[in-house]
Amino acid sequence: MNFPSNLKYSKEHEWVRLEGEFAYIGISDHAQKELGDIVYVDITSVGQTLEANAVFGTVEAVKTVSDLFMPIGGEILEFNDTLSGSPELVNSDPYGKGWMIKIKPTNLSEMNNLMDADTYKAMLGL
Repeated sequence: MNFPSNLKYSKEHEWVRLEGEFAYIGISDHAQKELGDIVYVDITSVGQTLEANAVFGTVEAVKTVSDLFMPIGGEILEFNDTLSGSPELVNSDPYGKGWMIKIKPTNLSEMNNLMDADTYKAMLGL
């Protein structure tokens, strides 16, 4: 499994990558493996400002539907439209083309509540 060190991770298995004043959010390699083949990503929260831990959408796999949680609070600016036609990108490239949302964080200090790659791996028992 892949755990890029430039990301921060939540206990709900979302990751955050800061790029300037924006952040990109998706689910971890571990999460996509646990879910199995992803067939649909449903995000209807674009334009909303949500707090950390709020549900921003769902991801549907062959066997289950799982809520997606905001690892940090912010205004959701964009949904990765590529996932509408190719949700399997979450499986094949969870940290690249499989990102889910772009946000403008409301409080960057919330990043301190997230785990680095080594801490996340330890939480998973790896």
